Amino acid sequence: MIIIYHCFGGTHSSVTAAAIHLGLLPRDRLPTAAEFRALPYFDARRKGEEGEIRFMGRDSAGNNIYTVGKKNLGTRFEALFYDLAVALGVPQQEILLLNTSPLVNHAMKLGGFISRRLGLVSVGRPLVVWGTRRAYFNLVRFVNDRGALGGEAP
Repeated sequence: MIIIYHCFGGTHSSVTAAAIHLGLLPRDRLPTAAEFRALPYFDARRKGEEGEIRFMGRDSAGNNIYTVGKKNLGTRFEALFYDLAVALGVPQQEILLLNTSPLVNHAMKLGGFISRRLGLVSVGRPLVVWGTRRAYFNLVRFVNDRGALGGEAP
């Protein structure tokens, strides 16, 4: 199965959820700021890289885990992606798209804007890490509830 976590920029909530899914971050405790900063692709996309699908790893059930930023496509993203998969001969039931956008808080949005859009990483990244830590256990619950549909044990 192909599991794709997606959000607006594809660099904070989706990367964190994918990392939880893959066991790169713990499910039972709050990670440190350094653990977030060490994640591949965390707060690392540049303007124009939205829409690029990034491979995060393979889970213990053999599912390929990806992240992507969808910008302003909203719900159209999933329809577009599923239609494209069908056109390419990939059965829809082999793809699980998981939207982490509803779990993004104001600190994550503001920190992401400052860091990624304005390029003020030294100001924005600490704020986005703080916001991600505040949203963390909601992301863990999301992965446990939704990501487990792909076969990974919570």
